[in-house]
Amino acid sequence: MKLQVLSSRADMVTGGDALVHVDVSEADADDVRVTLNGKDVSSVFSADDTGLTGLVGGIRLGKNVLRAEAGGRRTTLEVRDSPRQGPVFAGPHEQPYVCETANATVPVVGGTLGAPLDDDCTIAPRVDYFYRTTSGKYAKWPAGATRYPADLAGTAAGDPFIVRMETASADRAIVRTTMLHDPLDEAAPTPTRRSKGWNGRAIFTLGGGCAGGWYRSGRTTGGVTDAYLLGQGYALLSSSLNVFAQNCNDLIAAEAAMTTKELFVEHYGRPEFTVGFGCSGGSYQAHQITDNYPGIFDGIIVGCSFPDVGFGTIPVITDAWLLTAYFARSGLAWTQDQQRQVAGFRNIKTLSSMALSARRIDPRWNCGNVPIGLRYDPVRNPRGVRCDVYDHAVTVYGKDPLTGFARRPLDNVGVQYGLKVLKSGVITPAQFLDLNRRIGGFDADANLVPARTEADPEAVRAAYRTGRLTNGGGGLRDVPIIDYRAYADNQPWGDIHLRYHTFSLRARLEKANGTSANQVSLLEDARYGLFSTASPLLRHAVKEMDHWLTQLTADGTSRPRIEKIESARPSGLVEGCRGPHGFLAQPLDRDPASRCEQLFPSASYPREVAGSGVAADVIKCQLVPPARSEYPKFTDAQWDQLQAIFPDGVCDWSKPGINQQPLDGTWLSLS
Repeated sequence: MKLQVLSSRADMVTGGDALVHVDVSEADADDVRVTLNGKDVSSVFSADDTGLTGLVGGIRLGKNVLRAEAGGRRTTLEVRDSPRQGPVFAGPHEQPYVCETANATVPVVGGTLGAPLDDDCTIAPRVDYFYRTTSGKYAKWPAGATRYPADLAGTAAGDPFIVRMETASADRAIVRTTMLHDPLDEAAPTPTRRSKGWNGRAIFTLGGGCAGGWYRSGRTTGGVTDAYLLGQGYALLSSSLNVFAQNCNDLIAAEAAMTTKELFVEHYGRPEFTVGFGCSGGSYQAHQITDNYPGIFDGIIVGCSFPDVGFGTIPVITDAWLLTAYFARSGLAWTQDQQRQVAGFRNIKTLSSMALSARRIDPRWNCGNVPIGLRYDPVRNPRGVRCDVYDHAVTVYGKDPLTGFARRPLDNVGVQYGLKVLKSGVITPAQFLDLNRRIGGFDADANLVPARTEADPEAVRAAYRTGRLTNGGGGLRDVPIIDYRAYADNQPWGDIHLRYHTFSLRARLEKANGTSANQVSLLEDARYGLFSTASPLLRHAVKEMDHWLTQLTADGTSRPRIEKIESARPSGLVEGCRGPHGFLAQPLDRDPASRCEQLFPSASYPREVAGSGVAADVIKCQLVPPARSEYPKFTDAQWDQLQAIFPDGVCDWSKPGINQQPLDGTWLSLS
């Protein structure tokens, strides 16, 4: 006999209730007695295929004891409860915090959620229905309907395309779930009575963005109305704190994902598996939640991906800002192609586009959700709220005792910008020296300053230990990953979603685990947008992930997990790209002879041009004296200039970064 909490980890239950399972033989099921803190709760349990399942309420904050007894056997389970609105493990609630429910519209049915019931942005739970019409649109389900609308469409399986949408709150966020359900044919679903239209699998949608994603509850979720996914029978779930434009903090996003899934399981039962599904800022979440808090997602499908927000993205866009500012004031003649090659991008417009994105490190920028009187100003309000990616993660990084600002793991000391193109003859020694002498860095308020930026050592250690820099050796090593990319490197406006980020995550997986066999990359042009299920290739990814996880779940052998993942990978899931004449099955690497690489060149980024590896996992490099033999022919005066520019040495990218270290474990708690 075994007791198990199905809706969450037993030590991280929230809201005073939990879906509990008693694994017991059919013969003993009628004799089972379950107690919570000594009180009999057996009446909430009902029989299922493997024992008994019930939604147990009355769980008190802190420690609780569940006990099951039958036929002289007894088992106990300690359960720890936190408030439904948290915090659980993400650290103390950030303040100020703006509730946005009054302006949060309800998809399809219209209206808003109204004012919150308390300061934690709680709303009254609600259930709405809508349906798919024969014209390919959604319509609100008629109130009190006793017959099907004349324009009701069917699903892929031929069932009525009617959607049940539940909206609630958890972790100070709006939580929304959807699934197919026919209210004219069946009773409302419960954890032990599933909707006939639900295929038993869940997709957790993760929204993108970053800038402006702080101090707010958000108004939207990652989206739960996708007609293709719902039509295939999937349940969709998401939270407003799983939209990075509303919460650019992966730790808070992980807690929001956990509590959202918990609520779903308590209402509908545990899915056979849950797939994390998101693009851009959604990919940050999928990678980091899976690596640091394994079990929330069983597999992930990422699009327009980055390994993480703090280190896969921030150094690239801040370098672009520094380079853009330098080129604007340089007294030397730089062609646009020289500027582009120093940055490593395919398109010169990407340089200025990235520079604008770097404003997320500026504490005075993107602060529109914070009341004016509370916002930071270095003169008028120096203790005000700082709206930037580092202060938003102060729980992890801690505060600088001198400034009171978040410690910052940003560094460009020793970085030799343009090194590779110097060696290839694209730029001259004079250009290289002037660039590196004048590139500068940022002060604590993201003002451009002459000195290079130096990372706080405590912040660097924290980033590695806690998984703010995605390690790849936590939960990511144990799940199937499909990286779908709609190629954007050549977009005329300079898109931020560059292809090399896929290789960065792959390199980290290989460094941490010795293999990246659990990651499959799919590539095509952007005719369908960056991450739309209108794309047949993305639909293929969804179907193949389903097959992959189904076969993986059925593997009951004791083989190593990676062997199970490799064995379960469906034969129809082949890495490659969709070119103008169809799909090309080939490894997606950076081999210039590869047809996929020729069709979709992967380009580079400033630090790689400066000599770093594609993993982009060195926050602060170790320094080494420059060796003259490794440079083109410098005059003695130029060599003296180089040594003066880098008095402490230049980056040695062959070595681990300063304070680089493994994860300190998974499911870390800062609360």
